[in-house]
Amino acid sequence: MAQRNFDFTGSNGACLSGRIELPETPPRGWAIFAHCFTCGKDSLAATRVSRALALVGIGVLRFDFAGLGASEGEPGEFGFANDIADLANAAQAMESAGMPVTLLVGHSLGGAAVLLSARAISTVRAIATIAAPADVSHILKSIDPALVSRIEKDGSADARAQALEERVAGLRLPLLVLHAPGDTIVGIENASRIFQAAKHPKSFISLDQADHLLRERVDADYAAMVISAWASRYLPVTEVEMRPLEPSEGVIAQETGRGKFQVAITAGSHQFLADEPLAIGGLASGPTPYELVAAGLAACTVMTMRLYADRVAMPLEKARVGVRHDRDKDRTPPDRFTREITLSGALEEEQREKLLSIADRCPVDLTLVRGSDVVTELFEASALAPGKGDQMAPD
Repeated sequence: MAQRNFDFTGSNGACLSGRIELPETPPRGWAIFAHCFTCGKDSLAATRVSRALALVGIGVLRFDFAGLGASEGEPGEFGFANDIADLANAAQAMESAGMPVTLLVGHSLGGAAVLLSARAISTVRAIATIAAPADVSHILKSIDPALVSRIEKDGSADARAQALEERVAGLRLPLLVLHAPGDTIVGIENASRIFQAAKHPKSFISLDQADHLLRERVDADYAAMVISAWASRYLPVTEVEMRPLEPSEGVIAQETGRGKFQVAITAGSHQFLADEPLAIGGLASGPTPYELVAAGLAACTVMTMRLYADRVAMPLEKARVGVRHDRDKDRTPPDRFTREITLSGALEEEQREKLLSIADRCPVDLTLVRGSDVVTELFEASALAPGKGDQMAPD
């Protein structure tokens, strides 16, 4: 996944070190991730959530607060109030770079910071918090005393913390609260207070057995997937330069009675078989379901590049796309389609790069990357048109 460094000037003049996770498709929006008080921009939670959002088309800036990580300043030099102001500075820098921030995500103290900074960022459309305290003073008893000076540096920190629930009540923005019931650093009652203060639309997700820092990969992955799915409904789909989606009558797949898996597929006037390999009990009489998905991606990619090349008179002689599917349970998401593109013709390097970017805009690519809704309905056998899908009679 593509990244790029994004440094900007904080509210106190310090240079803050940031990194942007770039979506592989035209962005639907831009987000900022505020890390927890003992973490940094490269924490497991920050990295996982940012990459999950990028996968659904939301670019994410994660940065080190002043005095932490690669950002300028000494630990404890700047206070919590400065962190709140730096979030607004980050959003301003993003907007100046053509990336207006529409989503804020905060972990632990970063969650309190995004709730308190949201009013200062007019472009924000939704907020998600992970293990956020309802007030800053709650966490002072549980953390390293060396960090206390960082939080209390500004004399207004306590006042701001006490006003957090009032701020939440006045946000009038979609809010997702994620918290683990067994969190020993910031208790679950904090999530309850924030949730009760918020106005609808609001959602709460339990992180079950997760610890405060989401140190287990499975917990960070779960939080990332939930936030990415939730945020998608509040951000608009960007209009992209792609082939319009034509109406379809759909396809029918039904068993042929041959072998364990063989099905006959009818798609309009086209008929073919799908099956599984011999190794798992199939007859290998047709492509597997995942090969059919891969074929859809490959075909759509070729068509989209051809449409664009003809439109702008590029000397593209022939496009060839190979797609393979693999799965790794330790990867997020576990399924991956790898696409290999070969372009023939007297194309300049800039034209080849443009065609590769257009490939990422094909409708099937966008559907796979951003996800889609699947609705299942049960029909009586008599509801099917007589003989529809039965025309194939395999030997």
